[in-house]
Amino acid sequence: MCGRYASSSHPEDLIEEFEIHEDRTGQVAPSILVTPQSPPAGQPDFNIAPTKQAPVVLTRAVRGDADASPTRQLRLLTWGLVPSWSKDIKVGLRMINARSESLLDKSSFARAAASRRCLVPADGWYEWQVSPTAVDTKGNPRRQPFFVHRSDGAPLAMAGLYEFWRDRSLGEDDPDAWLTTYAIITSAAEPGLDRIHDRQPLVLEREDWDDWLDPTQTDLASVKAHLAFSEPGRFDAYPVGTAVNSSRNNGEQLLLPLVRSDLVGAVDPTTGEIIGQ
Repeated sequence: MCGRYASSSHPEDLIEEFEIHEDRTGQVAPSILVTPQSPPAGQPDFNIAPTKQAPVVLTRAVRGDADASPTRQLRLLTWGLVPSWSKDIKVGLRMINARSESLLDKSSFARAAASRRCLVPADGWYEWQVSPTAVDTKGNPRRQPFFVHRSDGAPLAMAGLYEFWRDRSLGEDDPDAWLTTYAIITSAAEPGLDRIHDRQPLVLEREDWDDWLDPTQTDLASVKAHLAFSEPGRFDAYPVGTAVNSSRNNGEQLLLPLVRSDLVGAVDPTTGEIIGQ
């Protein structure tokens, strides 16, 4: 699964990288967090966790203008997809990922997959490797966090889905009545990365962005083809400190790589060597 990622770009950087027509990150959107988000939504965040708001790229028609062409927008959405039919937003806490192999068969995701697809910009994602040899102080297998990023430095765009959910207890014109949420699509991990975890986000290439974002492209065969996309060898992964384990920790220091002497029972994703036995 993908349960944490880093996105250090400012909105103005994403506008250029993703050829955004409308920047809507300045619009106030309801949050499900009990305390204010830190850092604030839309600012560089090196430890994005579920229920946080984060920049998402999507294409939608201009509301109230049936003749206008859909526009590519940058919005702040809440991570954890809440289906429109759900009576409880807490379901979104469990729906942070959608499996590429089965999402077209699940009512929670299929309708969004047909016309509400998005891209989630990121520097990379974190994944935790379960040690085959080392245990923690409680006797459980030690979990070593890794950071995975594109080796070529190109913008990383994770495929996602988004949904609108209305709070029926509020009036339709109430700005807090509508919550927009997203899920990140995952696929089987490629060779090497599967030594860290058996799943990874579905990362699409720039030449596929237009088709993926096009809300008029509702042909599920075309959608399925994107879900099957695989191009191994695009990513590098390295171990990072356990500070990332807490979503309260943030800052670019979370991305600093560990040296071999810091590792205990970690498996090198490239060679399969166990380090620090």
